[in-house]
Amino acid sequence: MRTHTFFAKTRLTAVAMIALGAFGAMAAHADEKDRSRGAPATYHTRGFDHRDARYNGNRYYPSRGYVTRYLPRERYPVYWGGRSRYYYSGGIWYAPRGPRFVVVGAPIGAFVPVLPPFYTTLWIGGGPYYYANDTYYVYRERSRQYEVVAPPDDRDARIDGPPGTALRDDIYVYPKNGQSEEKQATDKYECHKWASGESGFDPTASGGGVPAEQNASKRADYNRAMSACLEGRGYSVK
Repeated sequence: MRTHTFFAKTRLTAVAMIALGAFGAMAAHADEKDRSRGAPATYHTRGFDHRDARYNGNRYYPSRGYVTRYLPRERYPVYWGGRSRYYYSGGIWYAPRGPRFVVVGAPIGAFVPVLPPFYTTLWIGGGPYYYANDTYYVYRERSRQYEVVAPPDDRDARIDGPPGTALRDDIYVYPKNGQSEEKQATDKYECHKWASGESGFDPTASGGGVPAEQNASKRADYNRAMSACLEGRGYSVK
């Protein structure tokens, strides 16, 4: 009886070890697949469960508190307050938590070089605000970047253009020559000015500064000019 019990336990242990080994292999394979994409496999299935429907939008983002092992490839490091480090990608903010990263709210006062790919332009008090994923941004001429600001009083807000429309900020820019962040910001601003002059379209102006019927074509002209300018300065544009 003892021998039978011993072998039964041994078989159960062996089965459990095989199952754990198979699970570990699957996890390792998933991790390797994740690494090739720059984001975990569950990122698009479990993570994106927060629906942002404000201002007639309809976009899904990962909820705050969601934890991932890998950051998206298209990301910007953001240092805020001289101490805190964040990563910003597509309107989503991440903060390091040990070996992983957790989705957090955008820190008020932080600056980013580009807007999220999908945003809504709001005109409040005579000036534009840019909204995406429960976060408001305002363009600052002095720094030539977008600042995260506290939610404004939007009772009289006017929505400019269809929600979820990307202008120049659906372009991902990669410095091929090791340009500093300051250099990148300067190049992007100067290319923006040049592209606006060439195309007659200004994404920071209401309606792009063009008649509604010309918005789509002028926006495309602006994006082409912006891409050409940045590529000419040593950037890879996608």
